[in-house]
Amino acid sequence: MRKIPDATPEIITRYALTDEQSLLAKVRYNRLIDVFLGIAASSLQNHLRTKIPNYGQIEIDELYVGVDSRGAQFIVPVQAKSGNDVLGAIQTIQDFTFCQTEEKYRGCIPRPVSAQFLTDDTIALFETTFDGNEVSIVQERHYKLTDSNMIDVGDLKLYSSGNAD
Repeated sequence: MRKIPDATPEIITRYALTDEQSLLAKVRYNRLIDVFLGIAASSLQNHLRTKIPNYGQIEIDELYVGVDSRGAQFIVPVQAKSGNDVLGAIQTIQDFTFCQTEEKYRGCIPRPVSAQFLTDDTIALFETTFDGNEVSIVQERHYKLTDSNMIDVGDLKLYSSGNAD
């Protein structure tokens, strides 16, 4: 688990629920997609409802676009789960298929992400992929949103050493 200074506006924290929308807001305000994937990402659309061949109508919880230091561009569909909801392989397959079949995003690299509330303002992020046969997890990280004064020199040394997994 990595401690991240919580940048969620106080008014959002005060009124947020513990649902998917609250999770997506915390991911957005804390730029966790950027941190997790190592790209500069921007939220493009929430609750994208669209149709894809062989699946019919789908909904993507939030869609990001991003760019890395080389100039490569990415399309990042995010599915969010809260409470007892379980991350689903079917949604990952649909998200990945959407990224590959939507003409507008054909030049972008798809990087589907699943987000889930754990406990105590800890958010788990999973980058997933679909190879045409099975869904797999590319990487997983847990981020604890905290006051910046709760991140000490020991934490920073651990993170800079690359041994925080």
